[in-house]
Amino acid sequence: MTQILEPPTRPTTPAAVSEADTRTEELTMVQALNRALRDAMNADPNVLVFGMDVGVQGGVFRVTEGLAETFGEQRCFDTPLAESGVIGIAIGMAIRGFVPVPEIQFDGFSYPALDQVVSHLAKYRTRTRGAVSMPVTVRIPSFGGIGAAEHHSESTETYWAHTAGLKVVVPADASDAYWLLRHAIAAPDPVMFLEPKRRYWARGPVDTGQPAPGLGRALVRRAGTDVTVLTYGGAVATAMAAAGLAAQQHGWSLEVVDLRSLVPLDFATVAASVRRTGRCVVLHEGPRNLGYGAELVARISEELFYELEAPVLRATGFDTPYPPARLERLWLPGPDRLLDCVARVMEAP
Repeated sequence: MTQILEPPTRPTTPAAVSEADTRTEELTMVQALNRALRDAMNADPNVLVFGMDVGVQGGVFRVTEGLAETFGEQRCFDTPLAESGVIGIAIGMAIRGFVPVPEIQFDGFSYPALDQVVSHLAKYRTRTRGAVSMPVTVRIPSFGGIGAAEHHSESTETYWAHTAGLKVVVPADASDAYWLLRHAIAAPDPVMFLEPKRRYWARGPVDTGQPAPGLGRALVRRAGTDVTVLTYGGAVATAMAAAGLAAQQHGWSLEVVDLRSLVPLDFATVAASVRRTGRCVVLHEGPRNLGYGAELVARISEELFYELEAPVLRATGFDTPYPPARLERLWLPGPDRLLDCVARVMEAP
């Protein structure tokens, strides 16, 4: 009988950064992600980074810049343009005890890998009754807002969130990009790590010595009393801008909740906010029909019905394919679309 080797025991929280390297810096999200990969690779020699153009070129967005030079081409390497093969390689490496961090070059290119993700990556731990962990973090530059060509601006989160066995994470700023990636790499389960491209160049403070909340934790980014806005990723900045306009122009107080982790969802934080305000609007970039907001609306309506003063509304993208770059601004939900929903829930009898 063939013996299946069990992967080595791994910590489920990120290894500490050395005190000499611990400091708060102003970083872009790209720099924060690069730092997270470096720190994870330094902490665990089994962490491998691979994908299209991630080695010599350092990735399309330079997230992996310098990793091949620092750690060698055996730990950071390029793969053929075959997304299904990239995920298949990651699964095999995880079985042998490695900690793969593959990159899919763009969100729209992840669909060829769908079968490997859904049929194998998400199910392997259950298939082996927990004997084999699957510590694979799939990094995907995601969502729109950069004026890219077709297949380069997709909202794929609903596909992954619907697939049992996967964790789904979406950072909104540089600090969360660093810490959520560190937590994801330390997790024993596969994580789909969706990076909002339009926030790649936004700067923010990153404290590598003070861990941010991990997977399954939402954060209230702005306290409010009138309406809860649930959102994630690049749309958090949209919600924050809309909250400022709402206060200035209408005197409305919006509470902005950054979900951060779509699976597992921190519903306790969501529920506490909705109970405080009695009104809720969900904001996300993806199409409205069966988008992630549909599940949020259903669960809030089921579990918090008697806490609501108005129906829960959604401000989303349209139910069409993602448009050409010149129409992107009209397609993406902006502050106006969000505030229209806020006005409707405020005016509800």
